[in-house]
Amino acid sequence: MKRRTSISHDDAMVRRLRKDPKFAVEYLKAALEDENEPHVLLLALRHLAQAQGIAKVAKAAGIERESLYRALSVRGNPRLSTLVAVARAIGLKLTVETA
Repeated sequence: MKRRTSISHDDAMVRRLRKDPKFAVEYLKAALEDENEPHVLLLALRHLAQAQGIAKVAKAAGIERESLYRALSVRGNPRLSTLVAVARAIGLKLTVETA
């Protein structure tokens, strides 16, 4: 009997984001709504960047690849300009609306 190989949640998320652009938009919106945990936004942007290729996103955002990895890491503390550049590089934009 052949056993299925399991994949990590992160890998599964990246695969889904790669295949479904509408899901990517909703995923980022949900991350922005989590006001109590800002690292959720970093995780979402990291998954989105991985789905499109970190090197490609870094180049499009005008950021060194290593700097992008650092900025979107668990301990990352990116500037707003970095977040906006990454969002733009993956074809999305960060928006604000009334609560």
